[in-house]
Amino acid sequence: MVVVFKILQVILALSVLVAIHEFGHFLFAKIFGIRVDKFFLFFDVNGVKLFSSKSAWFTKIFPKAADSETEYGIGWLPLGGYCKINGMVDESFDVEGLKEDPKPWEFRSKKAWKRLLVMAGGVMFNFFLAIIAYTSILSIWGESYIANEGNAIYVNDLSYDMGFRNGDRILDMDGYVPENFGLLQADLVRRSVRCVNVLRDGDTVALYMDSARVGEILNSSGMFQLAVPFVIDSFGEGSPNAGADLQHGDRIFAIDSIKVDFVQDARPLLDARAGSEITASILRGADTLSRRMIVDANGLIGVVMETPGLRVMSFNFLTAIPQGCARTWDNIAGYVRDLRLVAKPSTGAYKSVGSFISIGQVFPSYWDWYQFLELLAMLSIMLGVMNLLPIPGLDGGHILFTICEMVTGHKPSEKFLIGAQMVGMVLLLMLMALAFGNDIVRLIR
Repeated sequence: MVVVFKILQVILALSVLVAIHEFGHFLFAKIFGIRVDKFFLFFDVNGVKLFSSKSAWFTKIFPKAADSETEYGIGWLPLGGYCKINGMVDESFDVEGLKEDPKPWEFRSKKAWKRLLVMAGGVMFNFFLAIIAYTSILSIWGESYIANEGNAIYVNDLSYDMGFRNGDRILDMDGYVPENFGLLQADLVRRSVRCVNVLRDGDTVALYMDSARVGEILNSSGMFQLAVPFVIDSFGEGSPNAGADLQHGDRIFAIDSIKVDFVQDARPLLDARAGSEITASILRGADTLSRRMIVDANGLIGVVMETPGLRVMSFNFLTAIPQGCARTWDNIAGYVRDLRLVAKPSTGAYKSVGSFISIGQVFPSYWDWYQFLELLAMLSIMLGVMNLLPIPGLDGGHILFTICEMVTGHKPSEKFLIGAQMVGMVLLLMLMALAFGNDIVRLIR
């Protein structure tokens, strides 16, 4: 049932994304008087349609639909959708109409700048959708994140091997000052960082990164955990230590005389003493205290730690708009950096490319508007950026040819466009094979 629910969410999200993308093409085509033959959600392979505005039953109910120049419909294959623009060489390879003289309402008859806007319309609308989604999120839920400033890292084996140590505070990466603690590992990869300056025991230490280890960083989980000081905020419900002489702000710095700088240091000690008592050394202001504490059967002492550096911001709809635009731009830039890594085989980033299977795994097993809008915005940006790649068959390929035409004054021949479209389709099929192959390998593992 969980799998079915995830599949339904993926289909809903992709349906929205595809409809918005194709509507961008559709709208600009209509503005410039270009005929749109078909507007379909999903593909009607072999002419099989779940719905068509030209079907007999629909035209009987809505007679004007029979006279519409555009057929609106839903295909049976839920892998996208399309907007068939009259007089354009596209993935349908329907070139019969191109053998005749150009008509005023055809795509090929319009000026280059108009054709450019028609092709860019889909990507523009995907980015607009991301702005709307992020603006909605910020205006309803606001924004909260762990700030990097003033917080320390807790390392795993890889980050330790690269020179980082527990308690380090990351100051900058090649001069860039990270703001969001949760994005430190992503920033390290996306920015191809060469030098990280950290604050360690009051001194600034420069750590030089090995670019050959990008693949390891991509495949390592939790390089930079938040080093949480063992400072008591409150007691959990039913805490076995609720009646102990402990206060908000008390810092536990040792357990049974073993030093613990952070909560992570205490974890194995508490697990080893599950179901028994410990002696906690506590710092309260300038005083050092000793208290007996009960450890339950799960290795917990029932206290809630202070979350250091949590930043919470609220917005109304108007103030959320510029923030939504900024977040969209940041994520576009981040995804472009990700694609640059994928294009370098030495990084191994191509192994992270995924298909619909990977997309389905990131959706929750329950309905959550916040997560759905976050994922919708992310996928919309991914779809927009991917379509800007200068590959024939994608919007970016059409845009590239149109810009070349505007610069040189020479329009590519229709024979060239058809050949380029075929090459582009082969490249896209190879990319899809890579994505599905990676997902299958991950499932097997």
